Amino acid sequence: MSFLIRVQLPDTPGTLGAVATALGTVGADILSVDVVERGGGVAIDDLVVEIPSGRLPDALITAAESVDGVEVDAVRPYAGVLDTHRELELVEEIAAKPAAGLEILAEGVPRIIRAGWAVVVEHAESGAVRLASSNAAPETPITDLPWLPLERATILDAEEAWVPETWKELGTELAATPLGKPGKALLVARPGGPNFRAAEVARLAHFAGIVAVVLDS
Repeated sequence: MSFLIRVQLPDTPGTLGAVATALGTVGADILSVDVVERGGGVAIDDLVVEIPSGRLPDALITAAESVDGVEVDAVRPYAGVLDTHRELELVEEIAAKPAAGLEILAEGVPRIIRAGWAVVVEHAESGAVRLASSNAAPETPITDLPWLPLERATILDAEEAWVPETWKELGTELAATPLGKPGKALLVARPGGPNFRAAEVARLAHFAGIVAVVLDS
């Protein structure tokens, strides 16, 4: 089974290697690594690891945190490896099929930003309108989005009244970015976390800006 494990670790030579060694002691095989954020002597890394069948993911936490200064933010099941450099391919796909651009965007963004699902929403006089969804997005109606119009990419408070109870029960983390104009936005979600980092939100905003130009939104 494959898992995505997000770790905070001292940004010093050899620390990531020590984490890899510790994970190896519990039979974990690291498939890919992505540096999410670094600064102030601390790095935030996402690792996709594969562990033998029957091994509990708790073993990953214990192993990683056996390294001095390392903290595990979250562990969740993950299919495949980190696909962190697919932005250009996705933009090209959207440009080739602009009529289906929003659907392609919603389906592709979760793989890039490592989210569970994504939807494109628009502010209308009658309320929020869902324009496109990824296959994994819940069918729960979204009728009230008080944060729209949206001027800039942001991390949303997942405990606010507009958030459906089922999302809250799953511990869903949320982030959103304008898509060309404040009244249209891309909403991404991570059921069970981890929380979105500032660097990830900035990356999401940059990508959404490129797509908006391609689609002339």
